[in-house]
Parts: sequence; structure tokens; C-alpha cells
Amino acid sequence: MAPASSDTGKGDYPWWLVALSVIAVALAGVIVANDLYAQVFSVVLKGLWVTIFVTLVAFLLATMLGLGVALMALSESKALRQIARFYTEVIRGVPVLVLLFYIAFVGAPALVAAINFVISPLVSLGYAEPMLVRDLSLMWRAIIALMIGYSAFIAEVFRAGIQSVDKGQVEAAKALGLSRFQRFRLVVFPQAVRVILPPLGNDFVAMVKDSSLVSVLGVADITQMGKVYASGSFRFFETYSIVAYVYLILTIGLSLALRGLERRLRRTS
Repeated sequence: MAPASSDTGKGDYPWWLVALSVIAVALAGVIVANDLYAQVFSVVLKGLWVTIFVTLVAFLLATMLGLGVALMALSESKALRQIARFYTEVIRGVPVLVLLFYIAFVGAPALVAAINFVISPLVSLGYAEPMLVRDLSLMWRAIIALMIGYSAFIAEVFRAGIQSVDKGQVEAAKALGLSRFQRFRLVVFPQAVRVILPPLGNDFVAMVKDSSLVSVLGVADITQMGKVYASGSFRFFETYSIVAYVYLILTIGLSLALRGLERRLRRTS
């Protein structure tokens, strides 16, 4: 496989990747040879599937919500455009950690109260039981918070990508009698996706890292498993070295895969 070009676009040999690969292999050897590092790695790895699940579900929901907000921002309705703008500006102005606490301890009880209000006739008739706040797990509260936090940034990615499509093609599709939905599905979105995918991929990598914030709620992800082990064994250096190692493997691997996809899209465009 040909070496990836550097970020400067000059085709420099990726020595940084070679160095990282050497370090990764060396650390893998240490994990295999050293019982302490092997034990830490096995404990931390128990949180890997939680991290993957939280990231994938939150990103999928954030992408769907972000697309909806972007379409509102591009709507012909002034009210919808203002609502979308209000949403993106407010959400982007709140740190993800603060949003996580707010959703977990303010939004979740409010959501449960709203659900109980809606189903109150069924509860009074004995067809349903009232929902309790503890029924909404901390993991799902974290997923909802990440979904909301990232949807505002993803909405801007979609909006910019859709607006990058030549308006002349949209007018030509309109002249052919295509409906608004058909124009979007057949003309606008296939071209916009080439612009959207690279920044969308960057947001996905960023969410992998920000998923570590769910550990503040006690969700058993990679970071939380590391925190629990380190607090019990006082092996902070070994534990957090392994935690950083696992996150680097995930994020750098994803980044390289996304760069390959971006190059392929450029060749086919």
C-alpha cells in the first residue's frame, strides 16, 4: 500500500505514522510480556464495547437530528430557520460536560415527568405503570447528551455541504419537474455527500474521544474501567498509559480509514 501523504499535501513520507507504529508495537510487546500491564489491559478492555456502543448510537442519532436541523436552517420558512439557528447557537455554546450533567440530572427527570403526563390516562385505567427516573439508565442519558451536543455541529456540516451544490443544477432539476424531495435525494445530496463526509468523519473521531466523558456518570466505558482500577490499585501510570494507548489505537485507526475514504472520493469525483 502506498504511504499516506502528509497534511501539507506535499507527499512527505509519513514518518510520524512509522514512529507511532513502532511505539504501538513496543507497547503491545510490553502488555504481552508484563503481567501487570496485561492485567490492566484486560480490565480496561472490558469497557471497550460500552465505548463503541455509546459512540455509534449517539453519533447515528446526532447525524439524524443534525440533518433535520440543517434542513430546517435551509427551509423557506423564516420561523424554522430561526428555530434552527437558535438551537445550533445555544447547543454549541454549552460545553459537552455541562450538557452531560444537565441532561442526566435535569433533562432526564423532566423527560420522565413529560412521559408520565402523556400516559397518565393509561396509568389511571391500570394499563400502564408510571415511569421512574431510574428507569432511564445513565448510559442512555449520556447517549442523549452526546446526541444533542454533536447534532448542532453536524447540522452546520450538513448545511455547508448542501449549500455547496451548484444552484444551477437545482434549477435544472426543478425545470425537469422533480419535486423538492426528489431534487434533494437525486441531485443535491449525492453531490453534497462528498463535501460532508470528511468533516463528518472528524466529528465521529471527536465523539470517540468525548465518549470518555460518560465516565463522570459512572458508565463503565474504557475511562471508567481505568479509573476504578487505578483507584483500587494506585497504579495510575500503568493504568492511564493503557487507557491512552487504547484511545490512540481507536482514533488514529479511524482517522487513517477516513483519510483513505476521502482520497477515494476525490479520485471518483
